[in-house]
Amino acid sequence: MDKSKRTFRKSKRSFRRRLPPIGSGDRIDYRNMSLISRFISEQGKILSRRVNRLTLKQQRLITIAIKQARILSSLPFLNNEKQFERTESTPRTTGTRARKKKIGLLLN
Repeated sequence: MDKSKRTFRKSKRSFRRRLPPIGSGDRIDYRNMSLISRFISEQGKILSRRVNRLTLKQQRLITIAIKQARILSSLPFLNNEKQFERTESTPRTTGTRARKKKIGLLLN
């Protein structure tokens, strides 16, 4: 078969069209917390445009709204809950022994 006479075949896969994440009636605003919270990760980071499936203009507006909400303390800058958890610490005995030896040597 010659390269020039090849026929191109389209694949028969059907693609399901996804709904846009932002509807036509939704206002992108720093006060619309239900909308903004969909575009923030668990850690509090702004998700990328590819993950959000947003247009460039929508992503810019979402980013500005999130930053305004953070400045006005509606959103935390970081959502790091592990920071406040207490871990059990082991008693530090080696440091006190070394100090006692130094003090004992200085006194002799």
